[in-house]
Amino acid sequence: MTKLVSVEGIGETYAAKLEAIGVSTVAQLLEQGAKPSGRKMLAEKTAISSKLILKWINRADLSRIKGVSTQYADLLESAGVDTVPELAQRNADNLHTKMVEVNAAKSLVRQLPPLSAVEDWVAQAKLLPRAIEY
Repeated sequence: MTKLVSVEGIGETYAAKLEAIGVSTVAQLLEQGAKPSGRKMLAEKTAISSKLILKWINRADLSRIKGVSTQYADLLESAGVDTVPELAQRNADNLHTKMVEVNAAKSLVRQLPPLSAVEDWVAQAKLLPRAIEY
């Protein structure tokens, strides 16, 4: 089970608030926050903004893609992709080019993923069932 703190932005303090209401893994966060009503409930019970919770849910969703680490999730987000459905719609060549440009400007990762990895991520995203309702 992947711990909450593995999601970018969820530190020990936020993790403790979520754990206090029974959410202690990334899978549980994704399950309970998949629908707007669930995110609202999480926000009300933890006093964490629903906007921040949605950001974490999107990150948790991206973590379902094999090979997308926290750093690559940052890079994808900076390149304009923060959800699995968005990733599924992307052209891998264009996305890889954008990731190279973004990383040149922001130095988010030491080693860029090869084009073959980005192609694999897009293919995985197309096959994954939608986990989040907006």
